[in-house]
This record gives sequence, C-alpha cells and structure tokens, in this order.
Amino acid sequence: MERAFLTLLAFLTFLALAAFNVAAQGWPAKPIRAIVPVGAGSSTDIVHRLVLEQLSSQLGQAVIVENRVGAGGTIGAAAVAQAPPDGYTLLAHGAAHTIAPALYKNLVYHPARDFAAVAPIGISPAVLVVSPAKGIRSAAELVAAAKARPNALNFSSVGIGTATHLSVERFQASAGIQAVHIPFKGGAEAMTEVIAGRADFFFGPVALVLPHIRDGKLAALAVNTDKRSAALPQVPTTREAGFSDAEYPIWFGLFAPAGTPREIVERLHRETVSALRTPKVQEKLAGLGVDPMPMSPAEFATHIEREVGLNAALVQKVGLKAE
Repeated sequence: MERAFLTLLAFLTFLALAAFNVAAQGWPAKPIRAIVPVGAGSSTDIVHRLVLEQLSSQLGQAVIVENRVGAGGTIGAAAVAQAPPDGYTLLAHGAAHTIAPALYKNLVYHPARDFAAVAPIGISPAVLVVSPAKGIRSAAELVAAAKARPNALNFSSVGIGTATHLSVERFQASAGIQAVHIPFKGGAEAMTEVIAGRADFFFGPVALVLPHIRDGKLAALAVNTDKRSAALPQVPTTREAGFSDAEYPIWFGLFAPAGTPREIVERLHRETVSALRTPKVQEKLAGLGVDPMPMSPAEFATHIEREVGLNAALVQKVGLKAE
C-alpha cells in the first residue's frame, strides 16, 4: 500500500514538472502583471516602467503595471509571493524589499526565500540635499550645525524604515549626530518640505531630486555610493566628504514568486539585460541617475540575502519599529 502511494506520488510529481516545462516553453502566452508596491510617480515606479515598457515590446505581450501600495511595500510584495509561480506575476521593487523583515515581525514572506531574483535594474545613490537658503555648503557644515544644536535639526523621509530613512541613519551613525525624523507618505512631499525650508535635509533618490538640483531649488552635498554619480560628477561621496561607512545606495530590481520555472527566470533575466542595453533605455536611466548593476540571478539572490542581514543589524541598532 505504501509503495503504491509513493509510486503514485512520484508519478504526480512527474506530471506536475512536465506541465511546468510545457508552460515554460510556451511562455509568455498572455499578458504579464508587474506589481510595483509603491506609489505611481515614485522613483521605483518611474525606473521600472521604463524597463518594463521595453520588456513588453521584446516579449510580444503586454506588461501591465499595477501599483499596490501600503505597509512599506509589503502588501504588494506579499501578493506576488503568494501568486502562482508561472511567470505571469512579477514584483518590481527596490531597496526597501530587504528592510521589511526587520520592521514587520509578522511578515508572511521572506525576501530571499519566497522570491526568485530575476535581475537588478540598476543602482542609484541617494543624494544629501538641503535648501540653498540654509546657507549650508557641504556635508561637513551640516554635521557641524547638527553637533552645535543637538536634536534641533530635522530630516524628511518617505517613511519609517524606508531606504530614504535608513540612508540618514547610516549617515548619522558615521557622523555622530542625531536629528529629528519627519516621515512623509511620498518622496515628492518629503522633498518639497526641504525646498520650502521646513525640513533641514533629505537623502533623496537621484531620479527625484536631480531636476531640482539643476534648477537651483536644492543644494547637493554628497552622494551615498562608493563612487560619484555620473549624473552629479561634481558632488563628493559621503566617504570623500569625511564620513566612512555611510554608503547606502538605492537599487531597483525584478523578482518572480519562488518556484517559478528556471527556464522562465533565465528568459526574464536575458530579456531584462537586453532591455537595459537598448540605447533608449540607457539614455533615460542615465538621465535619472541610475547606473548599471550587472548581476546574474544567483548573484542578485546573494545580494538580497546579504542586505537582509545588514538591514536587520541597522534597524536593531537604531531601535526602529514600523508605524
């Protein structure tokens, strides 16, 4: 009886794998849904839409972008984690993906275990910006002002535990300062508060702050990557400005539910790399300050797992809790 059951189980497993292989060979046979777990018009949304539009053209199927927001991006991510692993539901997310496990203790998914890492879209520094009216001309001057008046300065972010928040926490730990955190619901609002002078500083994604730096509404003091941004070559890195271990770049990437056939993941990876190499996409991403981040799916998966650990340590160190 037991032997017959095991034989049946093996046969059913074979049929399931065969069905997956057939589906993978015919993929994509219908439109693909890409869930962006943050708001429309955000850096994550803008960057991914550029690439997904080109991906749609290459695959010959519509890629329908759906913004499913809430709970620091975890609602949209959970929807993808629980979707059928057939290549028709993707997650277009950013650095916040690896922060969630440290903030949300009852998370129904894990960024490393419950997703297949497809491909990174690119990496972008967060830019330390202030209003020119503040008269602060360097990161060192900002730190000096913060030390002269402890807890008198404030900074804006896109929310507790977001990449824009942890960028500041990493910088503060390096500089030995402490400012008051003012979280907002979106990047545009967080940036506008700095332009208006109501918030003293902000670590904003290049794609968001660059136009306002160019028109003189914001002053850029430093970028938090290990090398200068091609979009802002005159702006020093945080390390060049005298603050080591303050790097906290923002990245963007594509994911599929865990269990998605390897053939589909590899095809998605190849097509994404091809999309990123088209002159039109390269030009637009460069204009947004997004630099290449070439990685294989395996390398990207390792990067995700490493960042989950690093973010957990940082969140615990500064005692962050989700709202």
